[in-house]
Amino acid sequence: MADNTPTGPVELGAQMDYAEHEGTYNLFIKLAKYCTLVCIALMIAMAFGFFVPAGFFSATVLFLLIVAVGGYLLRDIPTHIS
Repeated sequence: MADNTPTGPVELGAQMDYAEHEGTYNLFIKLAKYCTLVCIALMIAMAFGFFVPAGFFSATVLFLLIVAVGGYLLRDIPTHIS
């Protein structure tokens, strides 16, 4: 039976651009962080608009308030690779 195990170096392509990789990873983490905030704020605002007779306008104001406060709080959380 033929032996198909590679015997050469593992990395045959171009060298990794680690700075670009870390930048892409940090951008992905930031996007995930803020998209999670928007989804949670949207669910809270929809529940507020459905269960409280305040209406659509109040739910919209609550959504914007949660996104603003959450965005302010999330900006201090580090996202870089240590």
